[in-house]
Amino acid sequence: MQTLILINPHAAGGSTRRLLQPMDAWLTSLHLPMKPEIVMPASLQEAHRDIAQRATRSKIVVVGGDGTLNQMLPSLINGKHVVGLVPSGSGNDCARAWGLHKLSWQDALAFALSGVSSPVDVGRIALDLGKSHYFHSSLAIGFDASVGNRALAGPSFLRGLPRYLLATLRELQNLRNWPLCIQADGHLMHDGLCLLASSLNTSSYGAGMPAVPHALIDDGQLNLLVASHFNRLQTLLMLPRLLTGTHLSHARISCRSFQSASLTSSVNVPVAADGEPLGEARSIQVQVMPQTLQVVKKSKQLEGA
Repeated sequence: MQTLILINPHAAGGSTRRLLQPMDAWLTSLHLPMKPEIVMPASLQEAHRDIAQRATRSKIVVVGGDGTLNQMLPSLINGKHVVGLVPSGSGNDCARAWGLHKLSWQDALAFALSGVSSPVDVGRIALDLGKSHYFHSSLAIGFDASVGNRALAGPSFLRGLPRYLLATLRELQNLRNWPLCIQADGHLMHDGLCLLASSLNTSSYGAGMPAVPHALIDDGQLNLLVASHFNRLQTLLMLPRLLTGTHLSHARISCRSFQSASLTSSVNVPVAADGEPLGEARSIQVQVMPQTLQVVKKSKQLEGA
């Protein structure tokens, strides 16, 4: 199997670019029969070309965070590639779901090169009349999308959960609720003002916040997390519960699994996929794509090892 290691030089505030030479030296020291090729594309278009040039079902090891993996999903899915991941981002919720987020880059890369792959689910999004997008971790709609946008523009010295918490506190100053009509698998779930309506495939988002603790990435379904109307104080008081995964019992929060969902609004609502802004939309269609991506992830037994 051909193997390509793709480094996103912009991940983790640009610090990931410094992994190129150490990774190349480390791979050389292994004396592998066929050394994997390492590339650090200058642009998203170049990255897609690098992947497209590989034979179908090659192994592509992505070095970056949730956003990097998200941007590569179209080419990875179209090429039916096996995907490895070396976590190097601000959120790394995909890496958490794969059991990799605590590994050093050496251990993560070694596992990506030698580990056994298994299929996981992906979400597909259609906005208004535009083209489709994909996500593996989360689709954020409303407040969560606005927080994610602020996190992307946050101070470079902050990473992980602190970066998202600062963005959340800043977003509270401009708190807004949106009118949303939400249907999941043909059943009305909500109709009225709404703080957020996020679809999760992984159990966490926002750098480890356990939004849907019971979520699985290979069960053939997504999870719709809806928070109805919240004011500033109510939102602030909800944060500790979100951080500890005890928010699902709140009267204004609902969660249900689904395979297809429809969200419509009379106004534009901000949308983001895996932390990457997708702009605003009034019509959002979400569908699970079961077992669409072949990835090298740890089993539950291996995660404890």
